[in-house]
Amino acid sequence: MYNFILFAILLFYSSLDLFCQTATISGKINSSNDEPVISATVQIIGTTKGTYTNSYGQFIINEIPVGSQSLKFSSVGYKDTTVILDVKQGKNEVIIVLQESNISFDEVVVTGTRTAKRRTDSPVIVNLIDSKDLDHVVAINLSEGLKYQPGLRVETDCQTCNYTQLRMNGLQGGYSQILVNSRPIFSPLTGLYGLEQIPVNMIERIEVVRGGVSALYGSSAIGGTVNVITKIPSENSYNITNTLQSIRGNTLDNILSANATVINESETAGATFFMSNRNRGTYDANGDNYSELPELNDNSFGTNLFYQLNDYQKLSLSLSSINEYRYGGEMVDGPAHLAKQSEERTHKVFIGSMDYQIDFNNYKNTLVFYYGGQKTDRDHFTGISPDSEAELENYVMDPPYGTSDVVTHQGGFQLNNRLDDFIYGNAVMSIGAEYIYDDVYDIIESYNYLIDQTTTDIGAFFQYDWEIEPELNLLTGFRLDKHNLVDKAIISPRVSILYKWKETTQIRLGWGTGFRAPQAFDTDMHIAFAGGGVSRISLADDLKEERSNSFTASVNYDKATEHFIAGFTVEGFYTTLSDAFYQFPLGEDEFGQRFEKRNGSGATVKGITIEGRANFDYKIEIEAGFTLQSSLFDEAVDNIEGLPSKRDFLRTPNDYGFATLSYNPSKFWNISTNVTYTGSMILAHFGGGGTGQTEDEYFTSPSFFDIGLRVGHTIELNNLDTGLELFGGVKNILDAYQNDFDISKNRDSNFIYGPSLPRTLFFGIRVKAI
Repeated sequence: MYNFILFAILLFYSSLDLFCQTATISGKINSSNDEPVISATVQIIGTTKGTYTNSYGQFIINEIPVGSQSLKFSSVGYKDTTVILDVKQGKNEVIIVLQESNISFDEVVVTGTRTAKRRTDSPVIVNLIDSKDLDHVVAINLSEGLKYQPGLRVETDCQTCNYTQLRMNGLQGGYSQILVNSRPIFSPLTGLYGLEQIPVNMIERIEVVRGGVSALYGSSAIGGTVNVITKIPSENSYNITNTLQSIRGNTLDNILSANATVINESETAGATFFMSNRNRGTYDANGDNYSELPELNDNSFGTNLFYQLNDYQKLSLSLSSINEYRYGGEMVDGPAHLAKQSEERTHKVFIGSMDYQIDFNNYKNTLVFYYGGQKTDRDHFTGISPDSEAELENYVMDPPYGTSDVVTHQGGFQLNNRLDDFIYGNAVMSIGAEYIYDDVYDIIESYNYLIDQTTTDIGAFFQYDWEIEPELNLLTGFRLDKHNLVDKAIISPRVSILYKWKETTQIRLGWGTGFRAPQAFDTDMHIAFAGGGVSRISLADDLKEERSNSFTASVNYDKATEHFIAGFTVEGFYTTLSDAFYQFPLGEDEFGQRFEKRNGSGATVKGITIEGRANFDYKIEIEAGFTLQSSLFDEAVDNIEGLPSKRDFLRTPNDYGFATLSYNPSKFWNISTNVTYTGSMILAHFGGGGTGQTEDEYFTSPSFFDIGLRVGHTIELNNLDTGLELFGGVKNILDAYQNDFDISKNRDSNFIYGPSLPRTLFFGIRVKAI
C-alpha cells in the first residue's frame, strides 16, 4: 500500500510538472517579396497572449504552454494566416510568409510619428515616393523627384547657378525640414544645392509629411518634412544604368549610376553601395552667350551597412560623399573672374549617420542611439566685371573668390515603449533628446561679405500614440527646444486624431506649433546678380524668432478589390505666422543691391489639396494632385525700393498640381507619362542696362505645363540571371521653357520661372540582376 501511495504521488507531481511546462515561441514574418512585415499581430488563439513584430519583422512570446497551439498572424494589406504548432519545451522558432491580400496601398512609414507604422494607421498623413516612381519620371536627383507629390513644388531660383528650393503648402524652402535617414543634417548652406546633389540611385524612398504637425523634428519644420531614406540592404542584387540626355539638340547631359547589394546567408549583415557620375555642358537659351543651364560635373558614392549582433541588437551605418563642380554665366574658357559675369562652385560634401538599436521586453521596448553629421567645403566665385578701366583693373587684381566651411552634428536617443491594455486600449510612448550643432563660415573678402554663424539646439520630445479603439487613435506630444539664438526655451505641442470609418476611410485632424530661429537660411546665403551688381542679404540686429500655428484636416478613402484599388484624399491646411520674416530692400552700395531680413507683423497660408489615385491590377497606375491656396502677409511689405508694398508672397502661385500615369502591358514593357502644372505668380524684376529690362517692376508670370514621356523594354538573359532594359523618351514635350530671360552680364539672375529644362530627349540602358 505504501509503495502504491508513493507511486501515485510521484505520478501526480510528474503530470502537474508536465502541465506547467512552458515554452518560448520566436520567429520572423516576411512578405512574399522577402521583406519584413512590420507591426504585424501575432496571437495565440484561445488565450490572451500575443505580440507585434518589430522593425525587422521579428517577434517573441514567452510562457506558452507546451503542446499543440494555434497561432494567428495578421497585418493590414495581407491575408490572415493561421499555423498549428507543436510547441516543445524550450525555444521554438518559426518563419512565416504572409501573402498580400490585394494591391498594396499601406506601406510602412516612419516620418509621421518617428516610429514604424502603416500609412492607414498613422494619425499624420505620410506620402511616399519610391525608387520605382523616381524611375518612371526619369528623375536624375532628389529635386526632380519631389515635383510629383501633392502640395509640393520645386522651383529654380537663379538663372546663373540654377539653385533650387522646395515649397511645401505655399511656404518657401527655409520652412521645410529635409532629413536624410531621419536626421536633419542638411545645413542652411547645404540646402542651397543639396536637392540637386543627391542622386536618385542613392534613394530607397522619400517620405513626405506636409504641415506643422511635423514639428516634432524641431526648428524649421513649419511647412513640412521630407525624409530621404537611402538604399537599404535587402537582397543580393546589382544594376548599372547610363542615361544620355540631349537638351534641344545643343547640350549633352550624361549620367552613369551603379548599385550593388550583398547580404550574408543568415541575413545578419549586409551592405549596399552606390555611385553616380554626371557631366552636363552649359546651355544658352537666348543666344547671348550667357548660360541658362550651368555646367555640372558630379561624382557621388556611398554605402549603407548593417550588422545584427543578435535578435535584439542592430547597428546601421550610412556614409556618402558628394563632389560637384558647377559653373554658369558667360560661356568662355579660362578662370571664372575673366568672364564678364559668372558663378563658379566647387563642393565637397561628406554625409554620415549611425544608429544602434536595442529591442527588449519581447520587442515591446526599443532604444535607439543615433548620430548624424555632414561636412561641406566649398570654393566659390560670384562676380561681374565693371565697365570702367580703373574698376576693372582693381577687380582683376582682387577678384571676389570665396570659401565656405560648414559642419553639422546631431546626436541623441529615442526610447519607445509599447503599452498593451494600459488604462484603455494600446499605446506607444516615445521619449527622446538630441543635440544639434551647425556652424557656417562663408566669406568673400572682396565684397566685405561674411557669414560666421554657429547655431546649437538642445531638444527633448515626448509623444503618446494611443490606439483607444481599433478605429480611433490619438497622437499627442510636444518638443522642447533651447536654441542659442533664442532667449527662452520654446515648447512646440502637437495633437493629431485619426478615426478609421470602416476599412476604407480615414479621417484626420491635426494641430501643431513651431518656430524658425533668427538665423540665415539657404536663400539668405545666395548672392544673386541684378542691375549690374550683386545682391546680398543681411540680418536685422533686432531679428527675433518666427512662430507658427498650424491646423490640418483630411479625409482619405481607398476601396480595394482583388484586381483594383482607387481612392482619393482631400486635405485642408491653415497656418498662421507671427513675426514673419521678409526681405526689406535697403538700396544699393558699391557692389549692388542690399536686402535686410526683418520681422513683419504676420502672415497666413491656407488652402486645400486634392489627391486621386487608381491601380488596375498593377497594369495601369494613376496618381494626381492639385492644390489651391493663398499666401499673404497680414500687412503689405516692401520688396523693391520705389515700388508699392505687397501682401502677396512672391514666387508663390495660388494653384499647382501634378499627374502621373504608368502602363505595364507585360513585365517586359513599361510606358509612363507625367505632367506638372504651375499657375501664375508674382516676381520681382530688376532693370539693368542692356538686359532688355529698363526699369524695376513686378511681373506676373504665365501658367505653364511640363509634360514628360518614358518608354522602357526589358530583355531577360535567363542564362546569366540578368535583365537588360532599354528606355527613352522626352522631357518637357511642349517645350514650355521661359522665353523672356534677361540678356547680357547685367541681367537679373533671380528673374526665372517655368520648367527647369527645355525640351530634352533621353535614352538609357540598364543592366540589372533578375
